[in-house]
Amino acid sequence: MKAYVAGVGMTRFEKPETRDWQYWDMAREAGSAALADAGITYAEVEQVPVGYCFQPSTAGQRAAYELGLTGVPVYNVNNNCATGSSALMLARQFVEGGVADCVLALGFEKMKRGALGGGADGGDFSTSPVARHYGVMAARHGFEMSPPTAQIFGDAAREHMEKYGTTEAQLAAVGAKNHRHSANNPYAQFQDVYGVDEILAARVVHRPLTKLQCSPTSDGAAAAVVVSERFLERHEPVRQAVEIVAQAMTTDTEESFASGSCVDVVGQPMSREAARQVYERSGLGIDDVDVVELHDCFSINELLTYEALGMCEEGESGELVESGATTYGGRWVVNPSGGLISKGHPLGATGIAQVAELVWQLRGEAGPRQVPGARVGLAHNIGLGGAAVVTLLRAAG
Repeated sequence: MKAYVAGVGMTRFEKPETRDWQYWDMAREAGSAALADAGITYAEVEQVPVGYCFQPSTAGQRAAYELGLTGVPVYNVNNNCATGSSALMLARQFVEGGVADCVLALGFEKMKRGALGGGADGGDFSTSPVARHYGVMAARHGFEMSPPTAQIFGDAAREHMEKYGTTEAQLAAVGAKNHRHSANNPYAQFQDVYGVDEILAARVVHRPLTKLQCSPTSDGAAAAVVVSERFLERHEPVRQAVEIVAQAMTTDTEESFASGSCVDVVGQPMSREAARQVYERSGLGIDDVDVVELHDCFSINELLTYEALGMCEEGESGELVESGATTYGGRWVVNPSGGLISKGHPLGATGIAQVAELVWQLRGEAGPRQVPGARVGLAHNIGLGGAAVVTLLRAAG
């Protein structure tokens, strides 16, 4: 049975502690918008997977109760930065498996200011779920005093530069592109435009990554209504529905750790395999894709993902972004929303917000950031520890 996204909604992503709201307020705003967009009420929803990382157990229920008290199953999902797409994947599986005809995927996060701690309380990585990942980093690069997540991705950038000649300007070009795109996104945390030189001149977080190449902590929520074909037959407007053509999740394999490379340990092999599975299941390839929302938690991860998705050969991603192939007028438009770097990154909401952007693009409803003629979109969401989810969407009709 096919699955479709019939409605989406999200809040604006905000800097933590700048808006007086709680996570359930965010969920109510995003969830209500998605239900209204689909033209349904919460009473029609049969299952609710809810993604978040930093709230306590059963926060999913507390959030969903803002939409209604119907007694439906609510599932609490936590998969690091891939949490939102993991909740969406559960929704799709419920629908494709015939368990439910209408599922609401919800993701939110209320975060603290400052850099993420890398998944270790008090800096004790020995008990962290990502201890093995950081152990690879420390064995090759040592451990510095910079924020752990920036450090492991920054070390991946150093390796890419050393192996392929990738330049700091090419890394900065990712940040410049995504900040430029976000200027047209009213949901984005930042809407300032910066040139490559300004990106390079910003404060260094972990060499070679500057602040304007790193995603911020954010508050916000996103939601998507996923439905079956038979549900669509009973409801209008069918025009709005966007098909989930294929979706895949992968986790770490031996390849992630065998090389001792941070490029592998931050998830490029997972992303490559998830993309391969999606292309195989759908019969489509990257050349069929028009618009991409990918996980640019740091500028280097956008470059690594170009290679994993097959947009270029290994080592050629710096040249790809520099050529203009991944912005308006190029071969693909990547992160028209501004991506994580500029739109923001509330962990539980990110993966669903990516799909919301793609739904608007494939409907032709993205306003000044619309990708002309967009028919096929790809979302890529990855979490250290690890999980990678790739979702391929196609416009209806």
